[in-house]
Amino acid sequence: MKTNLSSQITLNRVSPKYYRPENAFERSVLTRMEKVPTDIYKSVEEGAKKIAEEIAKTIREKQQEGHFCVLALSGGTTPVHVFQELIRMREEEGLSFSNVIIFNMYEYYPLTKDAVNSNFNSLKSMLLDHINVDQQNIFTFDGTVSKDKIIELCRLYEQRIKSYGGIDIALMGIGHMGNIAFNGPGSRLNSVTRLILPDSESRNESSKIFGSMENTPPCAITMGISTILGAKKLYLIAWGEEKASMIKQCVEGQITDAFPASFLQTHSNTHVVVDLAAGSNLTRIQRPWLVTSCDWNDKLIRSAIVWLCQVVKKPILKLTNKDYNENGLSELLALYGSAYNVNIKIFNDLQHTITGWPGGKPNADDTYRPERAKPFPKRIIVFSPHPDDDVISMGGTIRRLVEQGHDFHVAYETSGDIAVGDEEVVRFMHFINGFNQIFDKEKDEVIKNKYAEIRKFLKEKKDGDVDTKDILTIKGLIRRGEARTACTYNKIPLNHVHFLDLPFYETGRVKKNKMTEKDVIIVRKLLQDIQPHEVFVAGDLADPHGTHRVCTDAVLAAIDLEKEANAEWLKNCRIWMYRGAWAEWDIENIEMVVPISPEELRAKRNAILKHQSQMESAPYLGNDERLFWQRSEDRNHGTAELYDELGLASYEAMEAFVKYIP
Repeated sequence: MKTNLSSQITLNRVSPKYYRPENAFERSVLTRMEKVPTDIYKSVEEGAKKIAEEIAKTIREKQQEGHFCVLALSGGTTPVHVFQELIRMREEEGLSFSNVIIFNMYEYYPLTKDAVNSNFNSLKSMLLDHINVDQQNIFTFDGTVSKDKIIELCRLYEQRIKSYGGIDIALMGIGHMGNIAFNGPGSRLNSVTRLILPDSESRNESSKIFGSMENTPPCAITMGISTILGAKKLYLIAWGEEKASMIKQCVEGQITDAFPASFLQTHSNTHVVVDLAAGSNLTRIQRPWLVTSCDWNDKLIRSAIVWLCQVVKKPILKLTNKDYNENGLSELLALYGSAYNVNIKIFNDLQHTITGWPGGKPNADDTYRPERAKPFPKRIIVFSPHPDDDVISMGGTIRRLVEQGHDFHVAYETSGDIAVGDEEVVRFMHFINGFNQIFDKEKDEVIKNKYAEIRKFLKEKKDGDVDTKDILTIKGLIRRGEARTACTYNKIPLNHVHFLDLPFYETGRVKKNKMTEKDVIIVRKLLQDIQPHEVFVAGDLADPHGTHRVCTDAVLAAIDLEKEANAEWLKNCRIWMYRGAWAEWDIENIEMVVPISPEELRAKRNAILKHQSQMESAPYLGNDERLFWQRSEDRNHGTAELYDELGLASYEAMEAFVKYIP
């Protein structure tokens, strides 16, 4: 069973010549915009394996010399693939860590003696507990010391690093504000190990570990910029499209303390290692025509023309030969003969993505339509990671599909219980208790006792406490009720509304279990029961809490198993990916876009607002201050405005989709 198919989704078929040059000359041409040596790999696993091999090579060389190998490492999710490969090398190849010294790069502060969410505990569970490193060779910050001892603790940490001859390899990720370790914007080039107050973005990221902003320690002890740059070799690693903009700024941007990762440009032995998704904004991947001759395909041509329109501020059909020649696109003129020929090709290409019939228009020529006309009506299923992602991301399209007569189903993959605030539970319990007192003459003792028990727990609840099973059940019921209300508003029959409650999610914490076969079996059974002609899945893989990615992986794994079984229904099924809650598709990748009228947009907003627990009081809105309905409308407006600026039809809003091919 393949459990990570979402990581293999490639929106643009990038030619290997752009990320794997054959010789030094080609590399120098391709990377002339890059100020840090950057290696791009097709997959996370491939990139992580390469780094692990380099670390292992250094460890072995130091062993032969009779020296220690000093590593600076941190916890978190970014280095986990590298750690897994090192553990494999230990178990299968006999790699010894007996000469390794490990320094933790940062720690949260303050921590209690029994804190389980420390960075060091993360590092232990991911690596240290699985290798033969001497416990005396592991150094970390004590997050429990009093404030008056912090300065001395940091001084001794710096001194200990020097006593081992300095750091040989520092392995780090990159934060949303260009953070390295916990050095955020404003950190100076000469900064050393110290106590800092993290910026709000860093605290938001950390809150995923601690469950909420309130539970997240306000400070951190971190190696400084100069401490990190003192390492003999630096590896900055990043995976996934959510890191693409940060990598571009780090590798191609100006050096500034507003973006601390840019200081890596000053180090003579820094290597940035990314997968294709994280490297997707680098010039040689995103705009290759600016650095080399291109292997032109339809998507790359579309990307180039949309970019050119934005540069010269013209719609597609007004672009001239001069515009092409002055902006590095003369190759297209040579291929197509004139600007007009390219313009009309891309104009028609984009025009054909627009449809008011997302399930296919019956009795119509579907040659240039994104969705086929037959069969009609279709059996359609939308997989929604949380109980509101369906209406947030494609609420307008859902209304179209229902109104156009399709056999429409929606499957909510998780309960979404942890995203319900305690005050919502209290509000509903007040209602239940009041209802019982007014209408139940015998005064049901179960309700009365349960009400008292839950009120007592919530009143005494401390930071980090996991809700009881009863409370989580109530929170799940609240979200189910909201989802049903929204479905009823959208005229979806309630017997077509499926609550899957995938087991991986049900931990009561932000940190979830790994997806297993149990999750995939549930999804697969639903697919077999419905045998859909059209499936919609979440393509919002940048969801900061990771639930969207896991849910999409479960669906794709189930589809892959059906493909292996040669399922008949899959041969006549198309799969579309939607976005909206956390990001939007770039226009060069859009394959179907559904116009939304002002009235339909208002109805979409109303459906989102049915999820009352996810409005202002929702605990997991992420770094975006806008509420979900606002984000969704802004993105839908933005897509429509872009189509308008390109000289296509002018609509109020648009929802965009990309096809997934198993």
